[in-house]
Amino acid sequence: MVQLRKVHGSENHFFLLDQSTLNQPLTDSELTALAQQVTNPKTGILDGADGILVVNSSDHDNVLGQMRVINADGSEASMCGNGLRTVSRYLAEKHHTNQFKVETLTADLQVSRQNDLAPEVPAFSVEISPVRFKPADFPFANLGDGALIDQPIPAFVPGLNFTAIAVPNPHLISFVDEDTMNSDALGELGARLNGANDYFPDGVNVSFAQILGQNQLFVRTYERGVGFTNACGTGMSATSLAFAMTHPNVGQFDQTITVYNPGGMVKTQVHQEGDRYWIDLIGNATQTHLINVDESELHHANVTTETASIQQTTEEAAYQQFVDQLPKVSAIAVKK
Repeated sequence: MVQLRKVHGSENHFFLLDQSTLNQPLTDSELTALAQQVTNPKTGILDGADGILVVNSSDHDNVLGQMRVINADGSEASMCGNGLRTVSRYLAEKHHTNQFKVETLTADLQVSRQNDLAPEVPAFSVEISPVRFKPADFPFANLGDGALIDQPIPAFVPGLNFTAIAVPNPHLISFVDEDTMNSDALGELGARLNGANDYFPDGVNVSFAQILGQNQLFVRTYERGVGFTNACGTGMSATSLAFAMTHPNVGQFDQTITVYNPGGMVKTQVHQEGDRYWIDLIGNATQTHLINVDESELHHANVTTETASIQQTTEEAAYQQFVDQLPKVSAIAVKK
């Protein structure tokens, strides 16, 4: 038997699989099939998830492990900030250390344990980088030859300005009012830019952000390969950077920014040294369930309530108690 974990950062849910515990690691095609099966609320377990976090051993210096992110549709994401926090917690507890690096698809990123947000709500800080702006890094086309920073694009949504930042996941960000946030505009634009389109051939994560006050935001994201998600860590990080770049009167570099989302709240800090930007993303790393299953069921993408035994932790109740104490900043409900 091997163990999967159901985890979340700001209710961005994943199954975590440590392949170093397997007799035979899953192939890429097996990982794709497993992600499509287990994350589906009808064919999987525990109401599905947004993806699978795959933990592998790493041969990089001063790195405890590698993280791969397989989306619910089977595609692979280059990074996931909320997922990285939960992987960081897993590796910290496995190796009994609180500060280290994790290998991701594009960079080795610094992570560290932080003070708990509340009783039984452990928190981690993770580095979000590299940050890029060039069209080729997304890629995007038909939007000019340079960086897209706070520019109107009537073909997307008339009256809104957009900023494109890759961290390294590609993100398209717009600061909107409450009525626009609660409208169908985000869902329609996200679906359009993640289908066949003339602008983002590989798709893009689309975030709308509402400025609540000094260094305070509410962010909602339509995530590439997932759809609407309760929270997107790289989306909130990219939005925080866009906030400081385009609204310097209310969003500041090197200051703590509070970012609310449908699943809860995180903190960010955005930094710049010369031409280099990076973001610290700080938030919960919650484990809700431990799932024991025979390894063969993973290889055959057959993790169900019939093939697995499931143990629930007390951490989700603690997290919900923490969330209940947060200010009510939006009517948008958590996706179940």
